[in-house]
Amino acid sequence: MTAANPPSSSQAEFEKIDASFQMTVRDHVHRAMRSAIISGRFQPGQKINERNLAEQFGVSTTPIKEALRQLETEGLVEALPRRGVVIRFSMSWAEEMILARAALESMIAHLAAKRIDEKGKAALSVIANRMKEATASGDADSLIALNETFHDHVHKSSQCGYLAKLIERQQFYDASIRRVIHLDPTERQKALDEHVAIADAITAGDTDKAERTMRDHVVRSGDTYLSIVFKKKGEV
Repeated sequence: MTAANPPSSSQAEFEKIDASFQMTVRDHVHRAMRSAIISGRFQPGQKINERNLAEQFGVSTTPIKEALRQLETEGLVEALPRRGVVIRFSMSWAEEMILARAALESMIAHLAAKRIDEKGKAALSVIANRMKEATASGDADSLIALNETFHDHVHKSSQCGYLAKLIERQQFYDASIRRVIHLDPTERQKALDEHVAIADAITAGDTDKAERTMRDHVVRSGDTYLSIVFKKKGEV
């Protein structure tokens, strides 16, 4: 697959925060920084300039520091003595995140196949059909939204509480990376086939197949992500 290169780490720039945003300034900075890190706009070990970030966002350094502390709890940055905050996220870290997400998503799919009701089955089929239409038309933006809708519905159908909380910290694909992936016709078809197989297994109540197909999907799509961000070839 030929993919557009992600922005260079030296070009990670941010827009000033709109005061009308409903989320807190810290949350906005955290979300923007997290997206930049996981899309490869920073290099592993790169030092974070807090004052520079504050100027780019148009805020004080306080929400920057708060966002960086939150990113540190997620393992994406690290505060080092006499060096300040540096990027910890790397290809090996991303691989572990993908495998962790695959394990969680597969368990959730297993439980969804076991617990989903008839209304949930019908809704999942509708989502899968909408994904078929978006795939045929090459509508990348709709596919990005439908992908989230699909997985959210599987999570809801599983009736999980604890696992659903754990999976929240494993959502790390940046929208720009997803768009690059979905602009490729071959990748779009692979993703569709996998989602349809997952939906079929869940609606059929086949827990083992639902678990297996979900894991395979997350690992394969994760490898595609790695190939774009880190220029890696092969399997996780």
